[in-house]
Amino acid sequence: MKPVKLLAMLLLAAGLFSCHSKQPADLVLFHGKIYTVDSAFRKTEALAVKDGKILAVGSDAEIRANYTAADMVDLGGKAVYPGFIDAHAHFARYSESLFMASLFGSGSFEEVAQRVKQFADAHPGLTWILGRGWDQNKFPGKAFPDNKLLDQLFPTMPVVLGRVDGHAMIANARALELAGVHPGQKLEGGVIEVKNGKLTGILVDNAQQLLYRVIPPFSAAEFGQRLDSGEQYCFAQGLTTVTDCGLGRQDIERIDSFQKTGRLKMRVYVMVSDSKDDLDYYLPKGPYKTDLMYVKGVKAYADGALGSRGACLLQPYDDKPGWQGFLLSSPAHFDSLAARLANTDWQLCTHAIGDSANRMILKVYNKYLKEKNDKRWRVEHAQVINDADFDLFGKTSVIPSVQPTHATSDMYWAGERLGAVRMKGAYAYKRLLGENGWLPLGTDFPVEDISPFKTFLAAVFRVDAKGFPAGGFQPGNALTREEAIRGMTIWAAKADCLEKEIGSLEPGKKADIVILNKDLMEIAAAEILEVKPMAVYSSGKKVF
Repeated sequence: MKPVKLLAMLLLAAGLFSCHSKQPADLVLFHGKIYTVDSAFRKTEALAVKDGKILAVGSDAEIRANYTAADMVDLGGKAVYPGFIDAHAHFARYSESLFMASLFGSGSFEEVAQRVKQFADAHPGLTWILGRGWDQNKFPGKAFPDNKLLDQLFPTMPVVLGRVDGHAMIANARALELAGVHPGQKLEGGVIEVKNGKLTGILVDNAQQLLYRVIPPFSAAEFGQRLDSGEQYCFAQGLTTVTDCGLGRQDIERIDSFQKTGRLKMRVYVMVSDSKDDLDYYLPKGPYKTDLMYVKGVKAYADGALGSRGACLLQPYDDKPGWQGFLLSSPAHFDSLAARLANTDWQLCTHAIGDSANRMILKVYNKYLKEKNDKRWRVEHAQVINDADFDLFGKTSVIPSVQPTHATSDMYWAGERLGAVRMKGAYAYKRLLGENGWLPLGTDFPVEDISPFKTFLAAVFRVDAKGFPAGGFQPGNALTREEAIRGMTIWAAKADCLEKEIGSLEPGKKADIVILNKDLMEIAAAEILEVKPMAVYSSGKKVF
């Protein structure tokens, strides 16, 4: 055989061997800046996906030499991160709020009423008018409104409008009548506001249950329609997993059914609401897990919110002498719940805002956890901590689960509530991070905006969407960019006990991926809110 012909055959054979030696993948991303968010926070160029999981990560040369796929995506130098995880949200309630009157950002109660009127006119078939998002701290005088204007506009139609934080509402007279609410009514952990012997329509914390009991529930079809919308908004923000903090059995089972039929693709970690019926049903069965759902947490509420002065403080509010807020249940209730969960696989996750509520919950946790552990009990918000209590997180590995945009929303008035001394222990995310060396981040949406980019901006630069204040709010508690990214990915996954499956781009993990138009690790603060997902993948399938 002639040497030239032999050489040609050898080269052809080598080429065929090289081609056939490549492993088949479903998706290959290359020519990018891929942040794996592994233990070393390694940055690489390419990755391969097969059967919904990360097959390999590496350089362009490594991945393209070893893997082939029908879907080869040239990233063009774009940044890639693990799909974002919201460590504290209310996915179901957010989805429902998309179909209510939106009151967020209203500058007066007159504006609230006008928005409700416009909503009612646009939806003439409603039997109840529901809305959410007002905040009296944005109104002139910052006082709670009363329902006189609602009664004038809606004398026969029941109207219920939730405050931005979900811890207070205002209802018109017709709604109060249907719920049987009357002056002088007593209940634990809530306030029915009365002035001059008359109901103002304001109900705080547990008092809201009086209305919730009579508001007609959504049908399965209506609930599904709302979840469809909520999911699309989440995917559009780069969120691939949400932590739903407090659901009852019916909501859990409906979400599970929508996921199993393929209708709902959002990954959801669920905390079961602290109600007797729900706990009696779920706790004996143990945590429930599917590919898209993990029901493992129990959500309790120690107190209310600072904005509605329901947060329980050790000393009176600076702007309301003699008033310290209140606990939503007795300390004995939380002790009993902790005792019930201490020898199970369930995570206890307790909402605590005020320094008194946080101290009480931390002492209960420490009583049953005793030492460092991996049970991952959580304090949701951990918003105002007395200086003497910070070490109670680290002593027994209690996780502070925080929401950075709470700091930049509350900064306009929190000092009036707390005073300078207490403010030093408020929204202290860097100090809380030091207790365990990791810190999950969320938004608490719909209380705050759903955007993880606003979370990043608030965590790293301690400013709001307007860039206020110059230099940042309490900048000593700012996180680094890497810490913030970890808080929105791997640390959020760890808080949900899912870090072996999601939260980083490593071989064997689910291919939850977000491709961004700008790189959060490199751009200036002024560009953060210009960041948008260009594509989002959940288990390797493109969902946005």
